[in-house]
Amino acid sequence: MYCEFYGFREKPFTITPNPRFIFLSKNHREAFAHLLYGIDNHAGFIKLTGEVGTGKTTVLRTLFEQLDERGHRTALIFNPCLTARELMRSINREFGIPCDDLDISQLLDLLNRFLLRENAAGRTVVLVIDEAQNLEPQVLEQIRLISNMETKTDKLIQIVLAGQPELGELLRRSELRQLAQRITVSYHLTPMDFDDSRAYIEHRLEMAGDLRAATFTPQALKQAYRFSGGVPRLINIICDRALLFGYIAESREITGRMVKNAIAEIGKESPSRSVPGRRSAIAGLAVLCLLAAATAGRIAMPGNERAHPSASPSALATALGSVPERESALAACNALMKRWDADPIPPPPSLTSIKDLEGEMAKRGLKLARFTGSLGLLARLDYPAVLEFILPGIPGKRYLALIGADRGKFVIAPSLAGRDSLTGAELESVWSGAAWLPWKNFRDIPTGGTRGSDAAGIQRLLADAGIYTGTVTGSFDTGTVSAIKAFQASRGLPSDGKVGAQTLLQLYRSGKAFPGPRLDVGPDGKRPATPVTGEGTNRK
Repeated sequence: MYCEFYGFREKPFTITPNPRFIFLSKNHREAFAHLLYGIDNHAGFIKLTGEVGTGKTTVLRTLFEQLDERGHRTALIFNPCLTARELMRSINREFGIPCDDLDISQLLDLLNRFLLRENAAGRTVVLVIDEAQNLEPQVLEQIRLISNMETKTDKLIQIVLAGQPELGELLRRSELRQLAQRITVSYHLTPMDFDDSRAYIEHRLEMAGDLRAATFTPQALKQAYRFSGGVPRLINIICDRALLFGYIAESREITGRMVKNAIAEIGKESPSRSVPGRRSAIAGLAVLCLLAAATAGRIAMPGNERAHPSASPSALATALGSVPERESALAACNALMKRWDADPIPPPPSLTSIKDLEGEMAKRGLKLARFTGSLGLLARLDYPAVLEFILPGIPGKRYLALIGADRGKFVIAPSLAGRDSLTGAELESVWSGAAWLPWKNFRDIPTGGTRGSDAAGIQRLLADAGIYTGTVTGSFDTGTVSAIKAFQASRGLPSDGKVGAQTLLQLYRSGKAFPGPRLDVGPDGKRPATPVTGEGTNRK
């Protein structure tokens, strides 16, 4: 009704998923990175949870778009309210395997043969089960049996269980403990923060027609965020209604008053007309306030803690703080110089922070990139890094080199309190969320390079990564920018189309033509799945 007034090609805020409107917030990118990490490392079981409307489907849709058909076979089960036999038939049907008039043992046998063929062909098989909180325990047990299909060294199928938080409660049942113990990568998707909510609204307006066709005032954005708590589906509901109020007032500027009126109107609607994400229109407002208060999560990365007793945060902080900042920075950096086959850095005359070592790294052909995020994202980058710690009551900073992620442990250097590895939970208890990554700019492409040979070099790297299929023109055109955004999305990086340090170092890594250290792997030469969990934490 209002599209013609605003000049939209289509309504910008609908609750029906539309691939054209996909927007990955910080939390969505991190969830996506966790899924890719688990699949790439053949974790076996991966869990994704989130409240209704937080964007789990968006993450799964993005995942399927990034898994190329040459290297993957994928299947999605969207209606898991099935018996064990019905589920097996649905899985086989999705993979194109015979499924009619067969019992469970026959279905399993045919699936196993299919998985062995795909494994021999070098393809990864991925099964995604959405709304998994609706699965009966006996059906979940059947899924666990599917996961038993493996070779001597590898899992034959990667299973993603996606659902509402009730899925976590279901998996805590004692009869499902064997399945719960096999989930090595887990992420809980929380609502967006205010900045991402604002960017989300602007993104949808732009995709519908023109960003300036309708504008939300700062007060309108704040009101929409307060109502929605950062839940994308609820943002769509309130913004759609606010646009209707703007249309009635013949105003392309959506004010805070219009959003308030839209909220009041939704609140007056009868509970029988349900609003997605809420139990009723009025009771849901209280729930949304709780959701908004819960947007700040924390990341916990449980690992195998049997090898060592869990160290308390205070004990780790004491051990870290016992080494002066200068010595801590130098030791961590030299641990990485060894990984890069570079000469060790001698103690400089003046050293107050790790940035003071950047010049010495440059002499060794290395650059230094800043990283902020979670351990899951850092593991996904697959570069040895220097972790930065800010410890309560201890002046300055301290550093440790992260050189491996092996079997639920994060391998560090130098050793800390006699240990050369820590669990993710132990690291998270004291880590600041910041790190430094030494890297090599093999083709001397400046970050942000958009002209001539710089753009041509970026196009070649994109082509090596299998993202760019156009001609190498040296022109930073829309096709190149689109390819960069697609690459960034596939790596869990901000999809801004700009080639920053993290994008460039990942392009070098993806091309597989440039030498460089990776995080350590297991003794069998394979990169094991590291238990990773997250709750959408955005570190500053």
